[in-house]
Amino acid sequence: MQKIVFELCAETVDACLAAHAGGAHRIELCTALSEGGLSPSYGLLCEVVKKSGLPVHVLIRPRGGDFIYTPSELDVMREDLKHCHSAGASGVVLGFLCANGTVDIETTRHFVQMAGPLEVTFNRAFDYVASQERALEDVIATGCRRVLTSGGEPDVVRGAESLARLVTQAAGRIDVAVGGGLRLNNAAAVARATGAQHFHGSVRSRIASPMLYRWPGMLKDEGPSRDTRFVVDSRDVHQMIENLSNALIAVA
Repeated sequence: MQKIVFELCAETVDACLAAHAGGAHRIELCTALSEGGLSPSYGLLCEVVKKSGLPVHVLIRPRGGDFIYTPSELDVMREDLKHCHSAGASGVVLGFLCANGTVDIETTRHFVQMAGPLEVTFNRAFDYVASQERALEDVIATGCRRVLTSGGEPDVVRGAESLARLVTQAAGRIDVAVGGGLRLNNAAAVARATGAQHFHGSVRSRIASPMLYRWPGMLKDEGPSRDTRFVVDSRDVHQMIENLSNALIAVA
């Protein structure tokens, strides 16, 4: 019987510790999830590798926006990749596209070769391609070990049908990691609909800040972001894995 692999997308050391306690299999470490995820600091990476007890895969993305990078941005990404090697990361997560909506095979292959022996995941740049079928073959050709995708839709629920087709097309040649809007209340249905084995999510919740003082610049129309923050509970990680596993058992 297939076993699910759950990767927690984490921004903090505490979230990574919760991932381990909850039974996650791997961590994707990043920062700025509000931007779709950016490269974490070297200090954060070192602390997570040292303390988490899990394989750490590091997002290499210097800015938000598209996935077409300038020469200077590529230089930054190469330096970040060197830091991943020196810090003891197990893998990296990256993605490069061409202006016509195809995978930038040459650049991706260059970074895969530079990353070795670290595993490489092609990130959700995949969700911006013109043809998922062609893009999957291109990503496989670059040597990436997995691809993270919501099926080209805003979330995995709406992308479930496309994800199922990608899993079938991959046929074990590459891991299709289902991620983007994966929640406790939809995980089982997504697992059943896609037939996937690999899943990715942040499983985070918002809590109030202990800050009592409200400074003059704290305006009501700025919303909750300034006096709340996101945390990860190990019990939610465990529940996510249980929901996914039970769905695969039911299908089997």
